[in-house]
Amino acid sequence: MSGVSVSGAVRGGRSLGRPFGWLWAAYAVSTFGTRLAFDAFPLIAVVVLGAGPQQVAALAAAGLAAGAVVAVPLGPWVEFRRKRPVMVATDLVRCAVLLSVPVAYAFGRLSFAQLLVVSVVVAAADIMFRAAAGSCLKALVRPEDLLTANGRFEATTWTATMLGPPAGGAAIGLFGPVVTVTVDAVSHLLSALGIRAVGGDEPRPVRTGPVRPRAGDLLDGWRYILTSPGLRPLFLNTLLVNGLIMATAPLLAVLMLGDLGFAPWQYGLAFAVPCAGGLLGSRLARRLVTRFGEHRVLVGSGVLRVCWSVGLAFVGPGTAGLVLVMAVEFGLIACAGVFNPVLATRRLELTPADRVARTLTAWTVSAKLATAVLTAVWGLLAGLTGPRTAIALAGVLLLATPLLLPRRDRPAARDGGPRTG
Repeated sequence: MSGVSVSGAVRGGRSLGRPFGWLWAAYAVSTFGTRLAFDAFPLIAVVVLGAGPQQVAALAAAGLAAGAVVAVPLGPWVEFRRKRPVMVATDLVRCAVLLSVPVAYAFGRLSFAQLLVVSVVVAAADIMFRAAAGSCLKALVRPEDLLTANGRFEATTWTATMLGPPAGGAAIGLFGPVVTVTVDAVSHLLSALGIRAVGGDEPRPVRTGPVRPRAGDLLDGWRYILTSPGLRPLFLNTLLVNGLIMATAPLLAVLMLGDLGFAPWQYGLAFAVPCAGGLLGSRLARRLVTRFGEHRVLVGSGVLRVCWSVGLAFVGPGTAGLVLVMAVEFGLIACAGVFNPVLATRRLELTPADRVARTLTAWTVSAKLATAVLTAVWGLLAGLTGPRTAIALAGVLLLATPLLLPRRDRPAARDGGPRTG
């Protein structure tokens, strides 16, 4: 078990310092803003622009995939820049492009093409922000505190996921279809201010390779992941698990809202309440690592999180069906709440400081593309077999994914990168 496991748990009840506090606050406000605007673009496309199902699906898939492709060359660029200015810049870009939506709506000029462009820019900026944020966190927080920090981010994510969409739906009902996009834009502005408040000197990273970027640099992140005995199995496992889970989400919506006749509020409740499991899991992660060790918790929670989804194929109408969905989602999310912060910590431990941005960019780009591809494939499969059969097949395949988890612990990367704060 690495040092972060024990020491991070012991330090879990104390402050991680003012710089981390500002970083956490920035993350919290932007995450709540984003969750408040959950599904805002599909709703605007349908309600304001009269888009059909194919256009809505294209908006979601194309924005995700194109944003990921745009972000590919940005990882090497971010690696050798100061990370906090990059984070501030991406926050401001997201604020500006998101604000263009309510402005265009107010003047009656909003178009489907604009929504698509905004989706692409936001997706690419999000990948850049995540890559820079990982490096920033590794510099701000001591290695023994990384798990505690990642656990707090995870708890914030699930809290926002539980509260944001219902609040966003209520806000749209009261103030119109673009209000949540406006709030999301403002949240990124506040996030930028929070990151600026972190303070302290951030040294400019030193390029150890050729000064001029090469075409091969674009693949550095993937090259490092795929040649790392510790990262490779985690990478492949995460792509497949997250992709299969997300691919069944629209199919479950069709099944519940269409075939089974659940009301929209029931559907929303079925996924909001189980997010409490994410809070529970994220709070337990540090304690479990202290007791059982980082590797055992990573593998154990990785196995347990895939044992639930097959149950969604048996959902029926009425209260019993609603309770079944809540129980399955609660179990899945609770296990993910343990797995995710331990994975995030392990990934930073196994990645040298001068490779974090490239590695996280490659990881996030791959995850978004895998989700887009699997969602499209499962949509076609559902058209041939029906949503229930497609959901069942995804659940069965998920049961095989633990074979990709690492079987042995790996030593953390050694680096002497500078730390600030």
